[in-house]
Amino acid sequence: MRSEGLLYPCTCTRAEIAAAAKAIGPEGPVYPGTCKGRAVDTSEPVAWRLDVAEALARTGPLSWTDERAGVQQADPARLGDVVLVRKDRETPASYHLAATLDDAADGVTLVTRGRDLFAATHVHRLLQALLGLPVPTWHHHPLLLDPDRRKLAKRRNSPSLADRRRAGEDGLALAADLRARRFPAGISLGE
Repeated sequence: MRSEGLLYPCTCTRAEIAAAAKAIGPEGPVYPGTCKGRAVDTSEPVAWRLDVAEALARTGPLSWTDERAGVQQADPARLGDVVLVRKDRETPASYHLAATLDDAADGVTLVTRGRDLFAATHVHRLLQALLGLPVPTWHHHPLLLDPDRRKLAKRRNSPSLADRRRAGEDGLALAADLRARRFPAGISLGE
């Protein structure tokens, strides 16, 4: 994608982006294009951003299907020129690139993710078109939140299903509660 003019180097920090952003998108401040078309020293670590306008000019309109929301017209521009290769040389692939490539490599036909990742799918659909990858169907499920309305997450030490089972909770009863829209672990977001 670099050799095809679809990526450009960027040295901006998150703080610089937040200060310069003119819009807020689904993932936070939208990158304002500060480094686009600018000479950037690539001998130092840089992030590589997808030129979304150029990518869309090549692919044309795109759509994707979510089992809950139906057919969606891809609108990756609302997330701005996202990072595909991070400055971090230890784990350079961004979530967008890694998830898209992993799903294709694993032959995934139904991608099941939380509703909080719905907007990212617009970018993933664009990457699939650019890379000639198959297009799965998505299912974005509602999230469970803790009493403070934060998403249950490992990084916040939210209890896992295994933790709940070890504590004596019946896994089948929990599954039945969730299907019945009773949320003993929190409240639902995304309905």
